Amino acid sequence: MNKNNLATKVKSQIMMNKNNLDMEVKSKVINILQKTLSASIDLQSHAKQAHWNVKGSDFYSLHLLFDQVYTEITPFVDEIAERIAQLGGMAKGTVKFSAENTFLIEYPCEIQAGREHVEALSSSLANYAAHIRQAIDEITEIGDAGTADLLTGISRAIDKLLWFVESHNQSH
Repeated sequence: MNKNNLATKVKSQIMMNKNNLDMEVKSKVINILQKTLSASIDLQSHAKQAHWNVKGSDFYSLHLLFDQVYTEITPFVDEIAERIAQLGGMAKGTVKFSAENTFLIEYPCEIQAGREHVEALSSSLANYAAHIRQAIDEITEIGDAGTADLLTGISRAIDKLLWFVESHNQSH
C-alpha cells in the first residue's frame, strides 16, 4: 500500500468527535503516534529482556535500573495510545502489530553481561529519543501543540533514563 493510500485509509478510519483539530492533522498525528506506540511497546520489552537476563558483578544495580526503565516507560504507552483514541484513531498495541511496526532494532537476546545490556539498552533508548524529537518537530509543524507537549514530556524522561543507563559504561 503506498503512502497516500495508507493516509486515506487512516483518515477514513478516524472516528468523528468534537476535537476541533482538522481531520488531516488528526490523520497525520495518529500515523506518527502509532509508529511511536509500536516502538514504545518494543522498548518496554528491551528493558525487561535486560532486567531478566543481566549477569555479572553489577547484577543487582543493573537489575534494578533496568526494571526502573521499564516502569518509567510503561505510562508512556498508555498516554500515547489514549492520545490516538482522543484524536479519533484506533490504537493498535498488540505484541504482533508492535513487532511488525517498530523502528527499533531487535534486542540481542543472547547477551548476559551487564556492559553488553547497558550498551544495547542505551542504544534503544537513544534511537527512541531521536524519534521522539523528530516527532515533536513534525507534530508542531502539523499544528497539534497538545500532542507535541505530550511528547516533549516523554522526551525529557527518556533522556534522563538514557543518562542513567549510559552512565554505567562511561568513565572519566
